[in-house]
Amino acid sequence: MSDAPVHRQELTPIHFLERAGEVYATRLAVADGDVRLSWQQMRARARRLASALRRDGLRKGDRIAFLAVNSEPLLLAHFGVPLAGGVLVPINTRLNADEVAYIVEHSGSRAIFFSPDLNAQTARISPQVKRFDLSREWEPFLSSGSDALVTPALESEDEPITINYTSGTTGRPKGVIYHHRGAYLNALAMALDHRLTADSQYLWTLPMFHCDGWCFPWATAAAGSCNVCIPRIEPERVWQLFREGVTHFCAAPTVCTMLLANPAAGRLSRKVRLFTAGAPPSPTLIARMAELNFEIDHVYGLTEVYGPFTIAVPAPGQDRLPSAERAALQARQGFANVCAGEVRVVDEEMNDVPADGHAMGEVVMRGNVVMLGYFRDPDATAKAFHGGWFHSGDLAVRHPDGAIELRDRKKDIIISGGENISTIEVEQAVVSHPAVLEAAVIAIPDERWGEVPKAFVTLAEGKQATADDIIQHCKGVLAHFKAPKHVEFGPLPKTSTGKVQKYVLREKEWRGHSKRIH
Repeated sequence: MSDAPVHRQELTPIHFLERAGEVYATRLAVADGDVRLSWQQMRARARRLASALRRDGLRKGDRIAFLAVNSEPLLLAHFGVPLAGGVLVPINTRLNADEVAYIVEHSGSRAIFFSPDLNAQTARISPQVKRFDLSREWEPFLSSGSDALVTPALESEDEPITINYTSGTTGRPKGVIYHHRGAYLNALAMALDHRLTADSQYLWTLPMFHCDGWCFPWATAAAGSCNVCIPRIEPERVWQLFREGVTHFCAAPTVCTMLLANPAAGRLSRKVRLFTAGAPPSPTLIARMAELNFEIDHVYGLTEVYGPFTIAVPAPGQDRLPSAERAALQARQGFANVCAGEVRVVDEEMNDVPADGHAMGEVVMRGNVVMLGYFRDPDATAKAFHGGWFHSGDLAVRHPDGAIELRDRKKDIIISGGENISTIEVEQAVVSHPAVLEAAVIAIPDERWGEVPKAFVTLAEGKQATADDIIQHCKGVLAHFKAPKHVEFGPLPKTSTGKVQKYVLREKEWRGHSKRIH
């Protein structure tokens, strides 16, 4: 970096922490249980981690894995590992020992740091991989380093900074390579769009392993915000933290639903800002959150684009609309964020669909916050980047104002008697029933129509409804052919980040059929 032209600095979020260590030196950076650290202390610890990793033999480009709950060590790793010249591999804490071993092996990680309660999930990792128990070996390892200035190994902002493994529903997960440039720019977009300041308290309800926590480890450093770390979501504790001063958080709609269902739920005395994504939130959910004084922004993206790529930017006067109409607009996926790049909705020939709110096409993206590619998988990379754009696999419409709105995953669209039915549209109708807590809709086989919608429904505590109640309610708000033909009640299967695992539901319904489409 020392040979760079006077007018240029390679973009890297490492710089955010170096700056925060001066600008926000004495401000609180982390609250993790009993641990309280300032930004100056965090910078010193990141330097110690980087120098300790180098002394331990790390060479530029080496991968370092972390299997850790939301905590100061994993937050620090987002700075210390790339500062040393390494590539961070954050691993989903819900994976089993076989899956963890696969990711460590496939990524070629030379070491793994793990939370002690996740030790059993490291059992099948090769003995050649160094292991560090964060409860016993973290502080001694840091003390072997120095808090003197560390010269970054970065030569180009296009170099890898992390590898995030997607949760594969079929086959093995793929390693999504993030670059320093994208991490820097999306972190700035997150800080700007979420309106973080040095007075903000950001609550870690979103797993840090998921898309590097949507780049918020770096965004909070850029803004000088405090990171409030919790190892798991305990709704009563989360409500307590909201009332004690937390100002911002991120959560999937299912997490929001869980919070709303808790007895501790109640209107807050001051606004708390929320980014929600992971599945399209229903207008009903958005309206309920707003009633409790949450200021909600709907963002959309995928692992391959650093998490959030778009945001539903409100139009002037939207705040004065009736709540239901306002919530429906907020449920759209919106526009590319200020740093992201370009987003389009295209047909099979890569032509833009009409911006009429009806014509469906695939969402494709390109620009600053698109991955470098899949690690050691050139064929999958080439397929994802066909035509010079990243193909999301999501189906959407574009509205006349330019905002996009998801209609379905390509694989989730229901074709019933030749008519396309959006599962999202049906789900939103189902959850608008006052007795429904949450729902998922999939296609199931039908002798007459080929496929029909089936709703899997979790009722709110203390509420009752029959299958016919749900179906008739949907017929009141949808074209009759779109209403679910079958309803099943019970809890929904979910991933660690709160996404409903529709493939689990499909497996059961399509068992015995030779193909998943009729």
